[in-house]
Amino acid sequence: MKELDNLVKINKLNYEPPEKKEFEGMVRAGKTKLNDAQIEGLSEDSQFSLAYSAAHAFALAALRWHGYRSDSRYLVFQCLGHTLGLSKAKWRVLDICHNTRNLAEYEGHLEINPQLLSELISITKELEVLLANLPVLE
Repeated sequence: MKELDNLVKINKLNYEPPEKKEFEGMVRAGKTKLNDAQIEGLSEDSQFSLAYSAAHAFALAALRWHGYRSDSRYLVFQCLGHTLGLSKAKWRVLDICHNTRNLAEYEGHLEINPQLLSELISITKELEVLLANLPVLE
């Protein structure tokens, strides 16, 4: 992929052959977190944290499926247009979620917008489906 190869050239991504076991573990972790995020009675903070972690696991799995690795959380979301064909508008929502997560983690400020949480869960479900449609790794 030309765009991802360009990110390798500027040291934002690394080439690394995909590993089936690693990929499946990331997908499994994402599914567990996504399911947990939808448990009735959880606080919106917990739901957001779980859904964000699920989205990240799925995005990282997609990147790994294509043979790339990144240490940057936001970059795995930005690559979703190339790895899974996700629209720019949707990965930008994930970028907003990333910024929200950072405010909570590093500045102790977390105010969850119910609409953003709903969009996060919806997009994360879409990522799960898109991943399931990728050919099986050997």
